[in-house]
Amino acid sequence: MDARATVEIVEVGPRDGLQNESAVLDPEVRAAFVDRLVATGLRRVETVSFVHPGRVPQMAGAEEVMAAVARTGPSGERVSHIGLVLNERGLERAVAAGVDEVNLVAITTETFSQRNQGAGVDDVLAATVRMLSAARAEGLSTTVTVSAAFGCPFEGEVSTEQVMRVVREVLPAEPDEIALADTIGVGVPADVRRLVAAVRAESDVKLRAHFHNTRNTGYANALAAVEEGVAALDASSGGFGGCPFAPAATGNIATEDLVYALSRSGIETGVTVEDLIPPASWITEQLGAFEAPALLGRAGGFPS
Repeated sequence: MDARATVEIVEVGPRDGLQNESAVLDPEVRAAFVDRLVATGLRRVETVSFVHPGRVPQMAGAEEVMAAVARTGPSGERVSHIGLVLNERGLERAVAAGVDEVNLVAITTETFSQRNQGAGVDDVLAATVRMLSAARAEGLSTTVTVSAAFGCPFEGEVSTEQVMRVVREVLPAEPDEIALADTIGVGVPADVRRLVAAVRAESDVKLRAHFHNTRNTGYANALAAVEEGVAALDASSGGFGGCPFAPAATGNIATEDLVYALSRSGIETGVTVEDLIPPASWITEQLGAFEAPALLGRAGGFPS
């Protein structure tokens, strides 16, 4: 691994980290969480989700969160706030709220697509293509997340061809980034290499990866992704997270644990473990959790 390698961390704690927790935090608390994360040096944050609050009450008040968060870092650095968007009404809200990026989601399997988005794969892909065009017209950066790229909680194994069907449909609409998501934490490094190679055989689009640590393979998968040239990795402060519509989809890989593994591997992220532990401890308290899933908050870095 190149000692000079760098990877971008996309902090998803304020969205994916909180959406599956039983506690419903007020918008001002979520905005304060975002600001604490930005203060560590993180510059891309998935800040809000524009889903219907009846389906995911933890994400209610997205507009209030966006109105309250800092738009620059402590030294004036630009912060890119990402909004998760599942439909065209959500995109309208995201534009009005002033997000910098939108993350659009397309799922590989029919059952999960219906459960998560209330529409089949074909309809979701058609809407995603329309939204990519509309978002670009508004000057927003765009990511398409290929959800359940490594396996489906309802249909089981997902083939490379199922993933590439989604990728091929959206590539002509020119997303800025494709994210391969292990939504239920079933993948292993061999799967990472397989899927990255499949996308790279057809496109040089910027790649991002999203891993859950459900079966304790998330960090190995993240390191494999960096070795394969993936430019950005999602992670959640404290290791909180999961999908409300996927049974047993436990937390995302933790930002502080991931940064520790990357740093010790000679990979630059622009943030440090020491700075990341306090916001993770703070959000753990806000959620009323006994302890965060992350381990660095308990063990600390090394050398101490």
